[in-house]
Formats: sequence, C-alpha cells, structure tokens
Amino acid sequence: MKNAHSFHIPVMGIGFTIDSPLKVAQYGIDSVISLVDDILVEKMRKVYSEKFELPYKEITDKVEDFRAKRITSYLNLLHEQTEEKFNQLKNITSEKSKAFKDYIHMLPEYSSIKKEFNKLTEEGVDFSKIKDWANKNLSMGSIDVNIMTKIDKGNYLNKELLPIEFNDAHAALRGFSESKLASSLVLSAGMNPRLYSYMSNFNDFFPDAKGYIKKKIILKVSDYRSAFIQGKFLAKKGLWVSEYRIESGLNCGGHAFATEGFLMGPVLKEFKENKEVLKNQTQTLLIDALKEANKVIPENDLTLKITTQGGVGTDEEHTFLMKEYELDSVGWGSPFLLVPEATSVDEKTLDQLVKAKEKDLYLSNSSPLGVLFNTLKGNTKDVQRQMLIDKGRPGTSCPNKFIALNTEFKDSGLCTASREYQHLKLKEIDALELTAEEKEKQVNKVTEKSCICVGLGTSTLLLNNVSTKKTGDRVSVCPGPNMAYYDKIVSLRGITDHIYGRDNMITRTDRPNVFIKELSLYITHLQDKVDELKTNFDKKQLRSLTKFKKNLEAGINYYNDLFLEKKEAFITQKNELLNALKLEHNKLLLIGVEIESLK
Repeated sequence: MKNAHSFHIPVMGIGFTIDSPLKVAQYGIDSVISLVDDILVEKMRKVYSEKFELPYKEITDKVEDFRAKRITSYLNLLHEQTEEKFNQLKNITSEKSKAFKDYIHMLPEYSSIKKEFNKLTEEGVDFSKIKDWANKNLSMGSIDVNIMTKIDKGNYLNKELLPIEFNDAHAALRGFSESKLASSLVLSAGMNPRLYSYMSNFNDFFPDAKGYIKKKIILKVSDYRSAFIQGKFLAKKGLWVSEYRIESGLNCGGHAFATEGFLMGPVLKEFKENKEVLKNQTQTLLIDALKEANKVIPENDLTLKITTQGGVGTDEEHTFLMKEYELDSVGWGSPFLLVPEATSVDEKTLDQLVKAKEKDLYLSNSSPLGVLFNTLKGNTKDVQRQMLIDKGRPGTSCPNKFIALNTEFKDSGLCTASREYQHLKLKEIDALELTAEEKEKQVNKVTEKSCICVGLGTSTLLLNNVSTKKTGDRVSVCPGPNMAYYDKIVSLRGITDHIYGRDNMITRTDRPNVFIKELSLYITHLQDKVDELKTNFDKKQLRSLTKFKKNLEAGINYYNDLFLEKKEAFITQKNELLNALKLEHNKLLLIGVEIESLK
C-alpha cells in the first residue's frame, strides 16, 4: 500500500521521537525512533505499560542480553498499541469520530484516498460502507528505528570483553530484528562493515519470492558516492537497500556530517539521474549473493525509494523537491519539536525552542563523537557543563557510557565528556610546555564536550515524570538552523496544514530558501576551515579546501540555472533568490582569494 503522506518525521535526538509512533502512526505518518539508549527504552516501556494497564516485568542489566531484550520488548509494545489505536480509528462507531476525521483532514489535497472519501460522502454512501472502505484503504504509519552505526561500544562481563554481537549497535540491531515490527532500520553516521555483515544473520532482512521484505534497510547519506559504496557492500551480502535518505550535510538537526562542498540540490539531481544505474547494479549483485547463499530469489524487481530531509520549511519547497527530484518523501524534523502531539519535549525546553533565533542555534564541538553538533544556546546541559568548569571540576559522571569510545587512558573506553577522561587529559596538557594561549586552546578543546547521551533523553523523562535522580535533570537539545523561523507551539493538524500549504505557521517573512540557507552554512563552514589553516598550515588540508570551494562553485552555477529555468516554481521570488545567490557567490570569491594567498 502506498504511503498516506509525502513527509516523514526523522529521528530527533535520543528521546524526542522515542514514542512518536504512538502519537502519529495511527494517522498514517511514518516516524523514526533512536535505539541508542536501552535504559530510556526500558523506562518508557514501564511508563506505557502503566498507562495502558499492561503487565510489566523489568528487564534488569543482570538479564543475559538485556540490551537487545529491552529493545525487542519496547518495540513489540509500540507495535501492539499503535495497531490497536489504528484499528479503533478504522472501525469508526460514529460519523463524528475525531481520530478518523483527523486522519482524512491531514492527508494532502492530492491524495487519492482523500478524493475517494470526499466522493463517497458527497454521494451519501451509508455509514457501514464507509467503515468497510476505511478498513480497506487506510494505512498505518511505519514505526522505523535508527542506529548510529559508529556507536558500537564493546561490552564487558566480569572484566571480560564479550563477543562482538554484544556490542551496542549489534545488540540494538538484534533487538529490532527479533521484534514483531514490519518496518525499516535507518542506518546513519557512515559505514560499519562488521555491523552490516551481522545483518545477514536475520531472515527478516531478506526478500521473499514476491520481493516483500519485512524489515527494510534505509541508508541515511549525504552524497551519491557514499550511497553507492554502501549499497553495493550490502547487496553482496544479499541485503537490499530499500531507500536512500539524503540528508543535508549542514542544514539539519543533530550531528552534522559536512560533505566536501556537495550541496543538496546537485546531490538530489545526481540521485535522480543515476537512480536506475544504482538500482540495477546493486540488484545484480544482490541476486548473485542470494543464489550463492541458496536463498529465495525475488521474481519481481525490488522497490527503491529516494527521499530527503534537512531544512525544508514551506509547502513550496516540499512540493518543488518532490516534483523536481521525483522523491518518495521529504523529512520534516526540527519544526516537529514544537508539536507536542508528535514529539516529547519538556515545557522549559519547548519555551526555549519557541524563542530561539538564528544567533541561538549554532554548530558546536560539544559532541563526544568528535562530529559537529547542532545545538541551542543556553540548553540546561551546557549551563551545567560551564558551572562544573567554573567550580574547577570539569566533565560529568558517565552513568550510561554509550559514547565511552576513547581508549587513550583505558582499554574499555572512556567518554570524552566524562570527568574521568577530562581529569586525565587536563593533567596530560598540564605537563606539556605550552604558551598560555596554546594551553587555553587545548583546555577548551577538552572541556567543551558535553554529556549528550544523557542530555538528549532527559526531556522525555521530565515530560513523563520519570525520576532523573541518577542522570540529573539537565537537557541537551539539537534543532537544526530551520528552528529559528518557527516561533509557536503547533498542533498536529496545524503542522500538516503547513506542510501541505493549507495554512502557514511561519510568521517571519525573512526566512531564506532551503537551498540558499544550506549554501550560506557551507560558506561559513569553509571560512572557518580557512581561518584554522592560517594558524595551523597543512598542505593536504589546503588541497581539500580548494576542492571544497570548487564544489560550492559548481553548486552555485547549478542553482543559478535552476532558478532561471524553473520559472513556475520560483515565480514570486526569482529575483530575490538570484540576488541571495549572488551575495553568497561574492563571499565565496573572497574566500577563494584567501585560499590562493595560502598557496
């Protein structure tokens, strides 16, 4: 059955979408939950078991394979409860059923289901027939899960390293694989060959004779080359990538994986032009692998979806991306943080997000993963971090240890945001002969790391009145730059009206186009890298930045042609877009002069 909606809600943080399927799946909306934190997952299972009056027995960390079992149990609860909600919605007992009316209302105007329903009601079809129609035609949103492939810490039992299948990402994968869900696994943050190989142990990831795959694979990527490499690697294991989800390198929430200056528009164009090549080549490898493993060979072509997400904010942008690049869906992330009916954000954080402007949303080095991280100025976790620095006790306790991946001081790993790591690292810096300026720089590099693996789940605990005694009540939040243009709390109906152009939730009139905003972020990023190079020259880095600039130049030329050529899409703002593009191009030319002077 075709998706009811042309948008999806991507994973946000660790806890912000942890229970989103229970809120939105009944309306046909797909959402993604994070599998990083099995402790939070277990707490949420308890919350909902009590809410739905279900029997609950805690899965403690003394139980063998507890991480996978916690994840399986929670996903099964989500599966059963969302199905029950959806079945109640379909089996309408009254023509005034609010959930049913909401489902129909939220669909886009071009939806064939909506058109069909309107026709039935105009014809005065009796109520029992509408009930039958609903059962046949309405579809539930998918309960998708996300694994950040690099968060795959090894685990110990009695100081003995456990086999690799008990690593964090491996156990999360097993937890999803053994659940009842028929949905998708979103793999993000790059390639993990051992994890990808481990997937072939689970039958649900393989197609049946008709090409149906119970558990599909979605790869989150930011360029075509990386997608092709990963797609082929998985195909050689007999595993099919059902969807390539292209995320903007910088105009997104959470961790930002900057490309080498490849912009969203040109990347989407490359996927559109090469979709058949990608599909055919990976499918050939897949069939060969399935034959070799004596597995079922699908009789039909397998389906391949191309979707995108990152910084989209208006109906015009959504519609343009869908049509121009022949996409299957567009992800809307940060705006949904202001929709309490869809995501879990505590009141104080919600208030901070409503008030946030451009200056409050920035790319930081606060993530212990060593990847740029979108964050909100004044989030309570960062306030706590500064208080601890001022007290002369930088770093925090590390209760969850999900990002305890640094092995400089301990084979079992430490998180770079932990007090233990920062104490040892600062002692090391103290022993070096450095200038006061250099020492301050090195110290700041260490102490700017924040305990996000706790902070990104705290909001959900606060909202559900769950004790935060062990972890503390400070919150990290990671909206994308697009959040600056939304300044009010919105209902689920309201946000779908905004996405489909029935209403407008943005009061500001100065929001830049999604392509221009991303370009501007990349030019700022390039300038920062050039400034770094001036103080710490590196020939290889200089070559890399020259290439980066060249790719941005190509992107600007592409957008210039696109804005001129697609008059109907940009008719009201064509001159404005071309002027904004010229402004960014001038900035790039000045950076180009700086790069040349370094050669």
